[in-house]
Amino acid sequence: MPEKPVRGKLPLKVRLAAPRGFCAGVERAIRTVEETLAMYGAPVYVRHEIVHNKHVVERLAAMGAVFVDELNEAPSDRPVIFSAHGAPRAAHAEAAARNLIAIDATCPLVLKVHNEARRHAAANRHIYLVGHANHPEVVGTMGQVAKDAITLVASVSDVATLKDSDGPKAYVTQTTLSVDDARTIVEALKVKFPAIAGPRKEDICYATTNRQNAVKAAAQGVDLFIVIGSRTSSNSLRLVEVANSVGARRAMLIEDANAFDPGALKDVSVIGMSAGASAPEHLVEGFLKLLADLRTLTIETVETASENIVFNTSLRLAS
Repeated sequence: MPEKPVRGKLPLKVRLAAPRGFCAGVERAIRTVEETLAMYGAPVYVRHEIVHNKHVVERLAAMGAVFVDELNEAPSDRPVIFSAHGAPRAAHAEAAARNLIAIDATCPLVLKVHNEARRHAAANRHIYLVGHANHPEVVGTMGQVAKDAITLVASVSDVATLKDSDGPKAYVTQTTLSVDDARTIVEALKVKFPAIAGPRKEDICYATTNRQNAVKAAAQGVDLFIVIGSRTSSNSLRLVEVANSVGARRAMLIEDANAFDPGALKDVSVIGMSAGASAPEHLVEGFLKLLADLRTLTIETVETASENIVFNTSLRLAS
């Protein structure tokens, strides 16, 4: 039952997208750090942010995780963890050369893309990687094969500039792209190179697809759509784009409730909400509490899929 309006408080309808927040790959990566700390004690070193969320990173840092940009910042006598986004083969080779205890927290769905890239390279296919330049996942995937064996494609206009060359071709994609944008780019690649090979199953992960579909359902016609997530999180940024594309009057990305300006609620009677795949649910709850302090809420959950996927941790040693 909706709460009765409190005198002085305007009503506000909240449309909560589901699924939202943590995916199985993020949960596995966080567990990997926690279990490594439990097994080896602090400190343990993590190459790059384990996932793109400052709240997660700060909590793990308080437990004894040390986040570094490169392996040469980690001592040889402590474990080092590769983040959920994956790492180039050169980083794994460096860890092996230094005899580091290297533990791989790469998302299994990212590893799938790595394996595809290596398989295509072994078959002498030139690879086109659909993704965003400089994203850690893209850097990791491009680093699976020789530099001249792979080309980054970020847009349809990039496809138009590609020169045809002799030999077979293939494509792979970053796992956290906009489903619609990726489809458009892949279609352009198929027009440009009709014989191009692709993955047996699309590379964009189930969680990215599910969260985008939920936002499409929840964001239609809302006055304001909020995505909780980090600005370094590709999948969170894509959720904002999706909300705008389906008719939200306005959409914005915020790190947490503290980053929200209550003035943004002016003339807002319906608000939609989701969270990126690396954003913990307590940030959603904190934002709802803020809204409840300001307005009388009616909350509707818009669920488009049910998720029950779990990836085992097993402290997989990097190889």
